[in-house]
Amino acid sequence: MGIQLYNTLTRKIEPFKPLEKGKVKMYVCGPTVYNYIHIGNARPVVVFDMVRRYLEYRGYEVQYVSNFTDVDDKIIKVAEGMGEDVKSLTERFIKAFHEDTGALGVKKADIHPRVTETIPEIVSFIERLVDKGYAYESEGDVYFRTKKFKDYGKLSQQSIDDLQLGARIEVGEKKENPLDFVLWKKGKPGEISWESPWGNGRPGWHIECSAMVKKYLGDTIDIHAGGQDLVFPHHENEIAQSEALTEKKMANYWLHNGYININNEKMSKSLGNFVLVHDIIKQFDPKVVRFFIVNAHYRSPINFSAEQLTSAESGLERINTTYTNLQHRLKTSADLGEDSEAWESKIEEHHDRFIQEMDDDFNSANAVAAMFDLVKLGNLYLMEKHTTKDVLSKFVGRMENMAYVLGMELGKQEALLDEEVEKLIQERIDARKNRDFARADAIRDELKERNIVLEDTPQGTRWKRV
Repeated sequence: MGIQLYNTLTRKIEPFKPLEKGKVKMYVCGPTVYNYIHIGNARPVVVFDMVRRYLEYRGYEVQYVSNFTDVDDKIIKVAEGMGEDVKSLTERFIKAFHEDTGALGVKKADIHPRVTETIPEIVSFIERLVDKGYAYESEGDVYFRTKKFKDYGKLSQQSIDDLQLGARIEVGEKKENPLDFVLWKKGKPGEISWESPWGNGRPGWHIECSAMVKKYLGDTIDIHAGGQDLVFPHHENEIAQSEALTEKKMANYWLHNGYININNEKMSKSLGNFVLVHDIIKQFDPKVVRFFIVNAHYRSPINFSAEQLTSAESGLERINTTYTNLQHRLKTSADLGEDSEAWESKIEEHHDRFIQEMDDDFNSANAVAAMFDLVKLGNLYLMEKHTTKDVLSKFVGRMENMAYVLGMELGKQEALLDEEVEKLIQERIDARKNRDFARADAIRDELKERNIVLEDTPQGTRWKRV
């Protein structure tokens, strides 16, 4: 059947058909860099990194672009409040963004364009909109004529007439229409600005992404993605600007992730109920935070809490323990097992289910469930008296495939035992057989000092690092 995805533009699940066979052009709206990102900001970064990984896993060559908004009102205000120039502030938080998202297993975009590096293209874009009659200058500002674009409201599925009923022009505003939005802002004394045909100023928010999409990916792209809160007005305005200029569809598929809530209320900086990733990963392994995010369908709201992270931590530990035990058995297996084909067939059934779930609008929640079922099967196989390297390799390989898509690093927390420690574990096993319990306890204590915990089970001694 192939990949099916939910397109915000049509409100339907649609088959994915790229513009060019085997290639995907994908743009994800990035952060405004005046603070550390909170867990709500991190969700689109993680989930669309997962989408990118899955598309790559399915054989697509993905050209992935995600921007930085490094100049706007909030940035200027924060910089002034801290007595810092805009460039210094944004450089600091771009660096922090890469550190935090890198810890969450996010691959860098192929291109991370910045607004301040795209000014010539933005000015040219606006000039052409003015020439076509879609934009006008008013006392140094430039606005987009929203009503002139006949399809305005198609992404958020709001009619322009309904939108106008809820809008009004405030006293002193320079717009022709209350729905018109700013493309270029007249510079204020002392603020960062650039030269333009309309005087010194800087770009409005929405025009930035339209210009960067066009510059780096072209007039029409496959996937444009971002948080649910960007549907209106940001993405709606992007469509209006871009399609007014090019007279072509801006993106074939629009993907939007759901909110992360705290106490069932949307998390945001404006509400003051946000939790910074920078702080969370001091308390929890960032791999756990990543697993918490991907362990839910990307369009579903999820509630953030320490209890949810603790649950994710337990689940990730379970996966890692099984993976490590399979790896350890693979090193010592003597190829004496039977029914290898039957076991390998079962492994492939779980992998096929994982693919089916990811094909279904990137349903990572069900894909994780498929991975847990593979873990359960792996534990059953470890109970077998005899095992084969082929089957163990298949288990390990398929777990690693799934982990790549989800952005997990298996085994990193639980490195394999070195030869010295393996000998100690075997010596303890022998001591227990000889009823030398004092020596067995002494070895257990010694390993505990090395942060290695042993668990004696009916299937043998298992271990993990703590």
